[in-house]
Order: sequence, then structure tokens, then C-alpha cells
Amino acid sequence: MLYLVPTPIGNLEDITLRAIRILKESDLILAEDTRVTGKLLKHLEVETPMKPFHQHNEHKQVQQVVERLEEGLQIAMVTDAGTPGISDPAFLLVRACRAADIPLESLPGPTAFVPALVDSGLPCDRFVFEGFLPQKKGRKTRLERIALEERTSVLYESPHRMLRLCKELMEHCGSDRMMSYSREISKRFHETYSGTVAEVSAHLEAQGVKGEFVVVVAGA
Repeated sequence: MLYLVPTPIGNLEDITLRAIRILKESDLILAEDTRVTGKLLKHLEVETPMKPFHQHNEHKQVQQVVERLEEGLQIAMVTDAGTPGISDPAFLLVRACRAADIPLESLPGPTAFVPALVDSGLPCDRFVFEGFLPQKKGRKTRLERIALEERTSVLYESPHRMLRLCKELMEHCGSDRMMSYSREISKRFHETYSGTVAEVSAHLEAQGVKGEFVVVVAGA
């Protein structure tokens, strides 16, 4: 059995009792970064052994993991924060498990875009999740698509590209398009700020850009 176990995106209390039990009962934990996960496991008093599984080695590791699962092991997969598969490794392993008829389950739990979307004040009954935009090739095409999208768009962005993103949104969507961002969700310096693209850009320039961002853009 493979379990995809969501882990806290900030506050360590944001983990379910079931997730803790699965981590303790599993024979092995696949971790995106064993150093990050190690801190969480120590806090939770989980002693299950770990093995690295991330975007740089997942192609080589998938078949080995499938074989371990076929031997009868219970394996839990976690990423540094949030739900595996949402802009994090998991897809290749899930696909391989499905092809091999290995049972798997994704536990409900933390993921950054849901609280950011709800907190934004923008319509969240219909939305499109874009994840991280390409840094170079394909970025302009995706921005053009967002500009025409009638549903609310949700995307992730790193702090050093946030001001660039605001400038690009002004170019493609117009400076008066409504948007919101949430950063450091569930952490001490959590902040959600909403306004026009121009207002958000000015706010960030005035206060500085820190933390990981979830950006929510109003539909056309």
C-alpha cells in the first residue's frame, strides 16, 4: 500500500491524527528532502526510516519503489510541505502504482492554494490552478491564457520573481485587474493582501518581498 501523506505548510499542528499514525505504521517514508522531513518526524516522535525521493531521482527510483510495494511493504510518501503531487513529486509513482494495480491512497490535508483562494475574496466556485509558471519558454503563452481566462486563476511564485510577475500581469491583464496574494501561510508572518495588480505591485515594492507566494488573479 502506498500512502500520499500531506505535511504542514507552516504550523506543525496542521497535520491530521491519521497522517501521524500512517507515518508511524509505515515500513518506509519517501521524502523529498530527508533533512526537512527529519525535523517533522522528530517533532512527531516518528522513527520510521526514510529514503530520498525527489524530482532529480524519481525516474530512477520509481521501479524500485514499485517492487518494494509488491513485496508487501507499506510506504508513505511526503514532500517538504503540502500534498504530494501538487507542484511536487508524486505523479510518476502514482501512475506506476496504478499500472501495477498497487493500492494507494492520498490522505486529505494541507495544501497552500486552498486557503489562499478562499482568503482572496475572489470567486472560488470555479477556478483554474496553474502551479508555477515556466521561468522562460512558454511563460508568455501561459500569461496570455490567464489574461483571457474567465475563471479565477491560482498560481505559485517564488519571492525573487514576484515583482516581475506583477509587471507581467499589468502588461497582459491590465493594471486594474483584481488580484490577491498570500505568503507564509499558517506561519508567524502570514499575510494576505488584495487589490488591483498596480496596488499589489506598489505594496510589494514598498514593504519588500519575502516568503513563498500563492497568487490569485480575478477572471476576465
